[in-house]
Amino acid sequence: MASSSGPSLNEELQCSICMQVFTDPVTTACGHNFCRTCLSECWTNTQTCFCPLCKEKFSKRPKLNINSTLREVVQHFKEKPNLEESEVFCDFCSERKQKAVKTCLTCQSSYCDSHLKPHRSVECLKKHTLINAVENLEDYICQKHERPLELFCRDDQTCVCLSCTEGEHRTHNTVPIEEESREKKARLVQTQTDVHQMIQDRKKKIQEIQHSVELRKRNTEEEKSSSVELFTDLIRSIKRSQSDLMKMTEKQQKAAEKQAEDLIKEIHQEITELKRRNTELEQLSHTDDHLHLIQMSSSLYTRPHAKNWTEIRIDSDVNVNSLFIALIQLKKTLDETLDEEISQTVSTGLKFVQKFAVDVTLDPDTADPYLILSDDGKQVSYGDIEQDVPENPKRFDVGCCVLAKQGFSSGRFYYEVQVKGKTVWDLGVVRESINRQEEDITLSPEDGVWIVTQSDENEYYACESPSVSLSLRVKPEKVGVFVDYEEGLVSFYDVKSRSHIYSFTGQTFTEKLYPYFSPWFTDNGKKSNPLIITPVSLLMD
Repeated sequence: MASSSGPSLNEELQCSICMQVFTDPVTTACGHNFCRTCLSECWTNTQTCFCPLCKEKFSKRPKLNINSTLREVVQHFKEKPNLEESEVFCDFCSERKQKAVKTCLTCQSSYCDSHLKPHRSVECLKKHTLINAVENLEDYICQKHERPLELFCRDDQTCVCLSCTEGEHRTHNTVPIEEESREKKARLVQTQTDVHQMIQDRKKKIQEIQHSVELRKRNTEEEKSSSVELFTDLIRSIKRSQSDLMKMTEKQQKAAEKQAEDLIKEIHQEITELKRRNTELEQLSHTDDHLHLIQMSSSLYTRPHAKNWTEIRIDSDVNVNSLFIALIQLKKTLDETLDEEISQTVSTGLKFVQKFAVDVTLDPDTADPYLILSDDGKQVSYGDIEQDVPENPKRFDVGCCVLAKQGFSSGRFYYEVQVKGKTVWDLGVVRESINRQEEDITLSPEDGVWIVTQSDENEYYACESPSVSLSLRVKPEKVGVFVDYEEGLVSFYDVKSRSHIYSFTGQTFTEKLYPYFSPWFTDNGKKSNPLIITPVSLLMD
């Protein structure tokens, strides 16, 4: 019998075609389950295969594999004993003992249907307390007063008899056992509904993970195909690099599939446990044995503790950035005729990293006293007069720089800064513990600084140790900064020309990283243009 608050486990384990408990259950690509024979017969003599439940069509007839986890749950359900079955015999049958139908707690005896008749007709016996026949009668009788346990003490959370309420439980909050049973059953039904919903959520999460893996697999195949086409004219020069890149892509895919496999296995295990719990709840929710219901473990009445799967995701994007960074490192060995192909790959990589755009605003508590910040926190410029600002351990006393309010300790992020009209600037990221008060701040990865700088009209440097001079064909007007925390990567791009400026690779980040901005001082006595954090406009093909 289904509960009023949600479907029973029996319904959950029914094939929607034959309406019986599953036999050799199989799962379609859309996630619905059927008996293998039922689905096969449904698809007999038909050219188009579709799901009988949601009507989703399949391009070709799917291979039907047994859902072993669901089959185990069905088997467990079939083998589970019925709590309502009675093996108690009448205490008053003299010859052939008949099965008892009721136990009288007042008489402390069990009766078959024939010997129970006096309890249904004699007035004084009608007042006796009858329950479904039980073997362990002593559990229903107060051992101290030898009277039926008819009340429940909420103070001590135990069943008591009337005599108990005249003694040690006299001042306690006691209610009829039926009332307490109704309340606990209501909680049990709600818990059962919660468990059912948890099962559905995890089934949905499995479908989501499977879809993400398939999407990533398709993206991987597209990128592999694109890479092969790109390298056709370069095969002699970069054959070895091409092989490495393919291995890297396949390794990423295998890692994603392994992650998905582990997650699905964990969810399946949780679903199996939840279904087992649901079986117990289902059977217990329909028992008339009030005392047995109350004395069950209190854990059955509470919602199970389980992992929150809401935020769990499988990244379906292929890290194209790693591909073009590897190409950039090979650029010195390639002929000038390869510039167009490399530029095309960089453009693809730039479109990829733009998907990780974040909203960045400047933090006035970190700004050098000579800097002027706009009210919206998107612009910073140098002022000739030192500002009257409060002391703050986060503030840079030297260096003419400011950090963003937002810090990042995992994942990927990207932002763009307008540098048009400037001849000097610094941009990049720094670790949270960077020295902010000393006169001479060392700008290198060893000191927690990953920046590029324009120090004169056409002089650009990456602040490595030692600094690396950069040769840029055009003067950047807007610079994009991308960070992949786990990969140890900080990359810089000229957004307008869709070209790569520089990348710090193989870094190890252990602290929160903050975007770093320095507009420097006035340019040859002229007022310096501001650095402007701009919204990211996604590049089009």
